[in-house]
Amino acid sequence: MLVHIPNILTPAEVDHCRAELEETVWVDGRVTAGRQSAEAKFNLQVPEDAPQARALGDIVLKGLARSALFASAVLPLKVFPPLFNRYDTGMRFDAHVDNAVRFVTGTPVRLRTDVSATLFLTAPEDYDGGELVVQDTYGTHSVKLPAGDMVVYPSTSLHNVTPVTRGSRWASFFWIQSMVRDDGKRSLLFDLDEAIQGVRQTIGEHPAAVQLTGVYHNLLRRWADT
Repeated sequence: MLVHIPNILTPAEVDHCRAELEETVWVDGRVTAGRQSAEAKFNLQVPEDAPQARALGDIVLKGLARSALFASAVLPLKVFPPLFNRYDTGMRFDAHVDNAVRFVTGTPVRLRTDVSATLFLTAPEDYDGGELVVQDTYGTHSVKLPAGDMVVYPSTSLHNVTPVTRGSRWASFFWIQSMVRDDGKRSLLFDLDEAIQGVRQTIGEHPAAVQLTGVYHNLLRRWADT
């Protein structure tokens, strides 16, 4: 399930992140790649333990906490500390699948990567190329969003970033361990939640809406890991 989540960051927050990243040291993006991904990855990245990465990551996490759509679509249990990358002209990331488990540097914390997230920090008109291309059971999706918007998609998906041919593409990226590891079940719960919200907006707290809400929570209770 691929979901576009708008306005994770406000324009002011995007500008602040950009200004901080302008003053940051960037390193070869392959420092966080697995063996297969390292052979496909050609970009730059802020070091995981850099103070700027931690401070800006906290801003991203606060943005996630404000988003009801993120909570509904992802059902987050653990969120990997957000990282930051850039693709200058000529850079790309060839087709790959994300590692199944990620370890947080300097801690014993690890998480299963159920959902991958890309939060765009560059306006789409400021660069050419650099589309995130995700392949899933419903086909191939090309994603290029406004700055401050985010896309989430199953970490099991084959995906790539096309070469940047003009400008520079900056983003935050990270992974989420969901309470519901199966993407099909998460998708059903998301559709049900969306339907419940639609029923409530149309007819209010009708007994049918209450019953549907009960079905949602009973399914979540049955499927969730906490």
